Amino acid sequence: MTIRKDDVLEWLQVFAAEVEAQSHHLTALDAAIGDGDHGANMARGFQAVRGKLPEFADKDIGTVLKTVGMTLVSTVGGASGPLYGTLFMQMGNAVGHKAELSAADWAAALESGVEGVINRGKAGPGDKTMVDALVPALQALKQSLAAGGSFSAGIEAAASACREGMLATIPMVARKGRASYLGQRSAGHQDPGATSACLLFQTAARTWSGQRA
Repeated sequence: MTIRKDDVLEWLQVFAAEVEAQSHHLTALDAAIGDGDHGANMARGFQAVRGKLPEFADKDIGTVLKTVGMTLVSTVGGASGPLYGTLFMQMGNAVGHKAELSAADWAAALESGVEGVINRGKAGPGDKTMVDALVPALQALKQSLAAGGSFSAGIEAAASACREGMLATIPMVARKGRASYLGQRSAGHQDPGATSACLLFQTAARTWSGQRA
């Protein structure tokens, strides 16, 4: 079972479209505890990514992911640009110049990306950030694959775990980012970064589940 470059490009297209569709929801979540611009920033960044997809015809997967990361850094405002940029650039670095990836390769790339986000943002699980969706999703994927599960089962497990992690941010008191300035008032609100991060895994499951043994 392999993940081809065309599979990655399809996922990026679906993810970008979902970010666009959810931009108002993401902005509403951010308006409650942040600057109120997360949805607009993410939509702008991934619109730029979509514009670059035709340029990737002769590129390897690592180059595609690194270019996505650099595009996000240059077009997404606030903290999201550096964090999402780091996620994709670290994934690209881990992939290298491969044209096809195994499930283990994909998991390793995601792990490198998530570690990059944690190091860049200095946030961990429980801080009410995108990390609260990324970490459980990555863990669920790795556990599923380690138990001999198919790639389809792994990405389904990751999508489910990321949603649980996203919802778990609602009662949390933010300890990082703009939301941390609100203290106890940040509790009761779903974190916008965890919500957009969850879309990464949900769109991967929607795009790839069932077509990978």
